[in-house]
Amino acid sequence: MTTPPPATDDLWAVVPAGGAGTRLWPLSRSSEPKFLRDLTGSGRTLLQQTRDRLVPLVGDRLLVVTGRDHRDAVRAQLPEVAADDVVAEPSARDSMAAIGLAAALLERRDPDAVMGSFAADHVIADPEVFADAVRVATAAARDGWLVTLGIEPTFAATSFGYVHLGDPLTGHPGVHAALGFVEKPSADVAGRYLASGRYRWNAGMFVVRPGVLLDLLAEGDPAFAASLRAVAADPATLEDVWPRLPRIALDHAVAEPAAAAGRVAVVPASFGWDDVGDFDSLAGLLESHESAGVTVLGDDALVHASGATGLVVPAAGRTVALVGLDDVVVVDTPDALLVVSRSRAQDVKGIVAALRQAGRDDLL
Repeated sequence: MTTPPPATDDLWAVVPAGGAGTRLWPLSRSSEPKFLRDLTGSGRTLLQQTRDRLVPLVGDRLLVVTGRDHRDAVRAQLPEVAADDVVAEPSARDSMAAIGLAAALLERRDPDAVMGSFAADHVIADPEVFADAVRVATAAARDGWLVTLGIEPTFAATSFGYVHLGDPLTGHPGVHAALGFVEKPSADVAGRYLASGRYRWNAGMFVVRPGVLLDLLAEGDPAFAASLRAVAADPATLEDVWPRLPRIALDHAVAEPAAAAGRVAVVPASFGWDDVGDFDSLAGLLESHESAGVTVLGDDALVHASGATGLVVPAAGRTVALVGLDDVVVVDTPDALLVVSRSRAQDVKGIVAALRQAGRDDLL
């Protein structure tokens, strides 16, 4: 029998809840981003689902880092989370600042803790397999590793980054060394990655001791790490310090240089992960438990289809009829209508950029 993964009594979950999900416009808006919406038809928002799968691992040891504009909505959706555990950023400054601030707060609150960072807007099909992977990662993190969960790729994705899988890590069953991170590859390169079996999708899930994360950051940017620790020591300085912090992702600030130095480990796992990055992804996710044809997110009675396939979101409450269209996405909201082919779903972000340039903030 396989030895069960170790307990996680020292694990805290950090949930970065940010981003506007622009490729899911007009369903996702800056005022109500995708993590605050139910995109699976489960009756629970992505944020609530994230907490649901973390509770068996961490209990009430959970910090949410979100934008100031969304703090009230987060608290309303997660009434079980203490007010002090919902940390509001004055402005968006990318993932290193958000996760680094949580690390600095936890370093002071619980110096012996391990923290895991898990985005608020991902979908995971098998929470038990996910929990086992986190337990394995936690054990390695206790020994000073920066650990990432590497998702087994199911196709040659060009919209995800990858982590290169190295040899097994001595003393930690189920854990490998990370040889490096790779940005979103071309289709040919992604195909080679998939065929090699030595690459995993980088889902941005990291497990690490808070002090280790901040010390790794300090090696490349000592002022950044010192500023985060200063804010944690005196939260009254947040407003003054925050605007001067660098805008950089954790991957670039810490994970990539740490991997180059041989200090990152990977737990390969397969638990049905999806970042719901665009409407093609959402359609595929919903199709996995729907019959062929048109998939509806919302009231089925509002949609009438003949010889059509795709995804319809009748969020405006109006009847939507489709005839003779294949792989189409129709999102009908009270103030905006989107019609796009699934193959061009990534291009929705360009529409958002054009609306912003035109000054149509009322639609964003």
